Amino acid sequence: MLALKDITNAVLAYHPKADIDVILDAYLFSAKAHRGQSRDSGEAYFSHPVHVAYNLTKLRMDENAIAAGLLHDTIEDTLATPEEIRSMFGDEVYQLVEGVTKIGQVEFASQEEKQAENYRKMILAMSEDIRVVYIKLADRAHNLETLGSLSDSRKKRIARETLDIYAPLANRLGIGWLKADLENNSFKYLAPKEYEEIGNQVRQGEDQRNKYVEEVCQVLMRELEEAEIPGTVIGRPKHYYSIYKKMRDQDIQFEDVYDLSGVRIITDSLKNCYALLGMMHALWKPIPGKFKDYIAMPKPNMYQSLHTSVVDSEGQRLEIQIRTEEMHRVAEDGIAAHWHYKEEGKSGTKKLQKSLPWVGKLLESQKEIKNPKEFLNTFKVDLFPQEVYVFTPEGEVVALPVGASPVDFAYQVHTDIGSHCLASKVNGKIVPLRYKLKNGDHVSILTSKQKTPSRDWLSFVKTSKARNKISGFLNKAEREKSLRLGRELLEKEIKKLGSKPAAVFKAPAIEEVVSTCGCNSLDALFLGIGYGKISAHHVAEKLLPKEALEKLKQSEDVRVKVKQKTPPPARGTAIKVKNFDDEILIRMGKCCNPVPGDEIVGYITRGRGVSVHHVDCKSVVGLATEAERRVEVVWDQIEKLRYSCQISIVTEDRAGLLASISGVLANNDVNISRANVHQGGNNRAYFDLDIDIQNLDHLQRTFEKIRQVEGVIHVERVWESQKKGQKPRTPSPSAKNAGSIEDQKTALH
Repeated sequence: MLALKDITNAVLAYHPKADIDVILDAYLFSAKAHRGQSRDSGEAYFSHPVHVAYNLTKLRMDENAIAAGLLHDTIEDTLATPEEIRSMFGDEVYQLVEGVTKIGQVEFASQEEKQAENYRKMILAMSEDIRVVYIKLADRAHNLETLGSLSDSRKKRIARETLDIYAPLANRLGIGWLKADLENNSFKYLAPKEYEEIGNQVRQGEDQRNKYVEEVCQVLMRELEEAEIPGTVIGRPKHYYSIYKKMRDQDIQFEDVYDLSGVRIITDSLKNCYALLGMMHALWKPIPGKFKDYIAMPKPNMYQSLHTSVVDSEGQRLEIQIRTEEMHRVAEDGIAAHWHYKEEGKSGTKKLQKSLPWVGKLLESQKEIKNPKEFLNTFKVDLFPQEVYVFTPEGEVVALPVGASPVDFAYQVHTDIGSHCLASKVNGKIVPLRYKLKNGDHVSILTSKQKTPSRDWLSFVKTSKARNKISGFLNKAEREKSLRLGRELLEKEIKKLGSKPAAVFKAPAIEEVVSTCGCNSLDALFLGIGYGKISAHHVAEKLLPKEALEKLKQSEDVRVKVKQKTPPPARGTAIKVKNFDDEILIRMGKCCNPVPGDEIVGYITRGRGVSVHHVDCKSVVGLATEAERRVEVVWDQIEKLRYSCQISIVTEDRAGLLASISGVLANNDVNISRANVHQGGNNRAYFDLDIDIQNLDHLQRTFEKIRQVEGVIHVERVWESQKKGQKPRTPSPSAKNAGSIEDQKTALH
């Protein structure tokens, strides 16, 4: 186990004036607080905070951050109190410990909700004191190294979260070595077979590659000496996960990954970086399109370097990176290593915050997102720094995500320009607003005060800022429409009951009725009616005096009730909307036709009640941020009701199969309401059917029977949006014999 001396020696090596006493006190306090506690592996729990503190020395953190690393679990996992931490170690250490403790402390209804809230807290912590996130990263790094004793499901959950969030976060902060460690350790648990295969392949040719890199380094050092340019040349091996990612993204084999090893040249000045680049291109032939200048245009994490790929005299590819010593320090340890000891105390932290403006932008862009799934998606997008660089008409550089559009550019420049974006010019030519910007594009935006954001923009914008601003405008517009509609509907009902709306709205009873309906204002009542949550007729009856209602009822003609014949079992809507009365109108989404057993979600439509959709239906993706329109719906199973469902069947093209399939459906109590059969290539026939079923289990049983028909190759459920203009997809050879009911349920969803 690491000792206190390992930590203090490491700190003094990069910060000779550090206050070691605070680290010593924190070490003793933590050891006492965690006495008798063990980790899942059986190891003493105290070993964890010690390793976290040591990881923080590798991140070149100050003594207060390292003390907080030693104490980070004391408030949550021991009998130590916040007051003790504050009184013994001061406000700064206490706030760091409290910041780490708050992340992940509160319980939530779902894992997704919990994860989203933890990331919100992490963003807030970054904006207040970036060191909180450094402690969290150091904590995660050690947890990932000690996953061996956990269950497979916990290992994979922690590894997936690390790969999705913490590794990109380390990358955004510019901590190259930590990003590589987090990715490799996560990869080991998420794909152990692939990890082992790549490891074996790397080791097989390792001696030969090392020999080649050593020869290249010697050649380059001679070139530097002859040119009298100071510098060092070192090898740069590629870690396992980056190899795997390149193979996956480019769909290539291990043998085709040419940059398993590269070289890095570290020199003394910016001028010499470009001089060395010229030397490399004179020495070996550069590969077109493989040069990147991150010095002129740094990455958002402040990373700077020249990257070029060349072909040497023997035809072998080689990647070369060129940078200064300062650039190398920032690339390896992050921007924090650059600032911490050039400024004292909080001023250094504040300067660090200013050097990472994306933290503030991240915080601003996430404030208005309420839906956990939408929040997690935008948070992950913001963490991945794959970017294109474009120019404003004034020549300023704007960094945007890969695939960004002129609308993203407009919102990045100014919200008003984005909101009134009419058209765009790229390199002097008018282009569509959904055009994907490329590196070096010169972009200008044409605006109009009459132009407003369109819902269609949400289908192609990439930045969270653009998405949030567009959604905010659309939500506001929808709210105004619903407010107007709600007022109109209520006025109409009041007039039907023989009263004047203006007088009723001024009556003393209005406040009591508003409160009874669970609203805090008259506008909120109008909104509830406009969204379909509240019945306008019931509100109107509550607003009028009982005497007036009785008089109105007596004057009405007696209506004859005609007893209707009970309809036969047909398509139905056996749905309950939680927290609403039974009279609310419910419509099943025609785009996905959910059936009992499917996971469903309800959205309040304007004037048409609640529309029910499958949770994965594409029609509700654009509504994900409109939390106020979302309602919880559940199946209220009624066996006699039937539900429409679209299915596709692929068969051999032979006579009699339609009759066989129809017979199976009839025997399984399934009615065909529409059928479309056509021939295809490769001796295939395609059946596109609408059938009426009771629930998901009924559908699964039906699929089992259809699969047993000789000549049937594949059967699957499709949604209307997938059907239009498309043939059923051709299945893999194993699709016909799809396995368990659970496998089929997954496929259905």
